[in-house]
Amino acid sequence: MNILGIHGAISPEEELDRISVLGHDACAVLMRDGQLVAAFEEERLNRLKHANCFPVRAIRACLAAGGLTSLDEVDQIGVHGAESAADQMATVNWLLDPTACARHGRTQIAASLARAFGVDMSARIAFCPHHLAHAWSAVVPSGFEESLVFVADGEGDDLCGLVVLARGSDLTILREYPKAISLGGLYTRMISMLGYGRFDEYKAMGLAPYGDPATYASIFTEGVHLLPDGHYDLEPQRNWIARLEQAGLIAQARRKGRPFTQAHMDLAAALQQTLERILIHILTHYRDLTGQRHLCLAGGIAHNCSANGVILASGLFDRVFVQPASHDAGGAYGAAVHAAHAQGLAVPRSPWTHVYFGTDAGSGGDQLATLERWKAFITWEPLGEDLDVPARLVAEGAVIGWVDGRAEFGPRALGHRSILADPRPGENKDRINALVKKREAYRPFAPAVPVERLGDYFDVPGDQGDFPFMTFVLAVRPDMRDRLGAITHVDGTARVQTVSREANPRFWALLHAVGREIGIAMLLNTSFNNNAEPIVDTTDDAVACFLTTGLDCLVLGQFLVRKRTGDQPFASHGQLAPRVPEHRRLVRSRRLSSNGRHEERFMLESTRNQSFGPEQIPLSETMYRLLDGADGQRTLSTLLEQSGLTAIPRDTIYGEAERLWQERAIALRPVG
Repeated sequence: MNILGIHGAISPEEELDRISVLGHDACAVLMRDGQLVAAFEEERLNRLKHANCFPVRAIRACLAAGGLTSLDEVDQIGVHGAESAADQMATVNWLLDPTACARHGRTQIAASLARAFGVDMSARIAFCPHHLAHAWSAVVPSGFEESLVFVADGEGDDLCGLVVLARGSDLTILREYPKAISLGGLYTRMISMLGYGRFDEYKAMGLAPYGDPATYASIFTEGVHLLPDGHYDLEPQRNWIARLEQAGLIAQARRKGRPFTQAHMDLAAALQQTLERILIHILTHYRDLTGQRHLCLAGGIAHNCSANGVILASGLFDRVFVQPASHDAGGAYGAAVHAAHAQGLAVPRSPWTHVYFGTDAGSGGDQLATLERWKAFITWEPLGEDLDVPARLVAEGAVIGWVDGRAEFGPRALGHRSILADPRPGENKDRINALVKKREAYRPFAPAVPVERLGDYFDVPGDQGDFPFMTFVLAVRPDMRDRLGAITHVDGTARVQTVSREANPRFWALLHAVGREIGIAMLLNTSFNNNAEPIVDTTDDAVACFLTTGLDCLVLGQFLVRKRTGDQPFASHGQLAPRVPEHRRLVRSRRLSSNGRHEERFMLESTRNQSFGPEQIPLSETMYRLLDGADGQRTLSTLLEQSGLTAIPRDTIYGEAERLWQERAIALRPVG
């Protein structure tokens, strides 16, 4: 039996996505006879971070990965979210455009599927409440026959979380939390004081260790009430604002791009400590109530690795499993599990050892074809299984891109779409943040280590000896902290990934090869992307990211790739064809300048709201004219010739194209 699980907006109409962030982290998964076959997040395919659209591309990718030629071969479609919530989304869309949208969620989803795939699936759609889907997404891959399950996030179906007792195929809801006391909502509102917004919560988590939580502890102890029976309450928002004002924090609120002060760090620390205090309060009560020694976590809050580390170190539970895709994309998997149970299909409790369910990087022949397309920019040599070469490069100081096998499901790169470096020199952290990731200097990096060597470098609480999904923060052993400067955070911790020979034999072998070179079997491991894009998905994505960042070399499957060097850095750009992404459009406008004259402005404007990146990116008139004629097939050089703009210096035009490419405002690809 083939079961599809989906999460996202219910309408594919691009303009409707500007309304809100509803449907963010769109995703589709495919299960066959209870086993997960494929999982694709829409962002990896349309290259828009946190994409909030109907997951058409992700569904197509799932069908292809599962060898299905038609959506009609899918027996059931599980939808993440209650049907009433889908009805509300449909009503909002219908009010905006009655001719394009249906009034009911089921009808609209069926129409979106029929438009994309030509199949009427209306009788095969099954809805799963938002947080129940999150719970199922963690229960099944945990492998626990019994467990306590805690789900917490911003909101979904007018709730912000629930506590569940899982026994066999039964989930018993012990408590539901109303949206008014959302922990995710509190975290997002508070980090606005730090110049951060939605989807930036993990940045505040990384900032917190630099602060002193005691400085602003009173704001949170007065604003949060821990109640009997594991419950809690939050003060109204006006009270929070009054306390922030009284503490002088409103006047010190950081604006995006401005420096961080100690006050900002102290606020982040107090916020993080408060979250951890609430979580321990809730979990202590329900552990005592149920007697459960196994815990499953899901929902956006479960991506807070620091809090997960505190829970693990508390000793409340013998084993803790965190769903690797705890955000809303993971709800697509939970909805598929729920639909399978509704059809009477047994879904085995089998612990996940990996999450490599995405796009396949292909065989050597496929990779060679990619390299041939980019030969004006790169050179390469066969590498085969000789991992001593990349290990030696790492030891010599190289920062490398690493692409192998199927892409990871979830927000963490786990050795298939990774950037790798020596974990020892502290300057590696600064270099990668500045030249590759292009992000805040304080942001930490994670280590990957062979599972059998975990205890050599980290303090491991209890008997949980494997951490394959980079979901927990552990303490770096005191005697290793000075030696592991690139991965040890300011508080002496690291977000650890363990690698087993069985789950990822090639990456495991690379770690041991690095160990022979530097004496420590470990790599700094971060996601293969820059700050403007999702993790790379295809081999073409990987080469494009390699060329537009400060990476030294790229291991693409069986090949070692280097950049061509020359005196003219943009000379080859004319051979690339530009394309405007589907989530952006060209805009030409006129405005009155300060001297009273009308001036024209040219820009790329987002078709989504500001939560999904900059709304406007300025262009020169020349670039506007070139992009206006771009079709993804004609090269920059051809477009220049056909436009008659040949008098303008090529380096000027190609330099602007390079900047836009680095910002992922446009795509550049070889033709053919």
